[in-house]
Amino acid sequence: MATALMTDGGTGARSTAVGRLSALGRAELTLLVRNRAALFVALLLPLAMVLAMQSSLKELDLGRTEMSLAEAAVIGGTGFILLLVIHVNLVSAYVARREELVLKRLRTGEISDREILAGTALPAVGLALAQVVLLVAASIALLDVGAPKRPDLLLAGVVLGVVLLVALALVVSAVTRTVESAQLTTMPVYLVSALGSGLFVPLELMPDRVASIAELLPMTGVMTLIRDGWVGASDGKDLLGAALTALAWIALSVFAVNRWFRWEPRR
Repeated sequence: MATALMTDGGTGARSTAVGRLSALGRAELTLLVRNRAALFVALLLPLAMVLAMQSSLKELDLGRTEMSLAEAAVIGGTGFILLLVIHVNLVSAYVARREELVLKRLRTGEISDREILAGTALPAVGLALAQVVLLVAASIALLDVGAPKRPDLLLAGVVLGVVLLVALALVVSAVTRTVESAQLTTMPVYLVSALGSGLFVPLELMPDRVASIAELLPMTGVMTLIRDGWVGASDGKDLLGAALTALAWIALSVFAVNRWFRWEPRR
């Protein structure tokens, strides 16, 4: 895979950035399709989590959240898609490519470091965005959910979530020794986000002190924007705070990637 990306079609001609990203993205997509465990996580686990979450939400009083049961399930489901399809899959992908020396070989070619990292993420990001679009369309068509009141906020939340979770995957991969151990190292981000960022339990239903802490978690700003994209419940100050929280975590993650990301196997 690495050799094929160093030239354009093997002719020795210089390739374009789009061509290099496309080639790497196609190679990664092929590997994803062949990996049954990764494909299960990407395709079926998010759906299972949405169904489980909808059952758990029936036990909660959503009156204070300005969301219906269906809306809460769709909003949380969007977060689970981003977490599972992007973060969980990409940590394993980056670790596998590093340990197999793919990343090291790619760096000897024409492709830049940023293109290597972005190209590796392309299939997972594309799959996550496709699932989000399908979830939105299915929710409007089949559930008692109206169209998003602020599509711009929904889009902003999804885009920030994608960037944040790719960056966090790179950070977590730096401390992950093997593909097998990625099942453990991805759990902190997954559990903290699922339990504290409004995916399972809306922040309005948490005790005030817990909610104040939860507002500072990495995915909380993203989920606030996604929620308000659907129901339009927050004012401008809350939305600005949510966006700044997400951007701050992205900046911290990018700093950590530049400082600690590993291109060669851990020894």
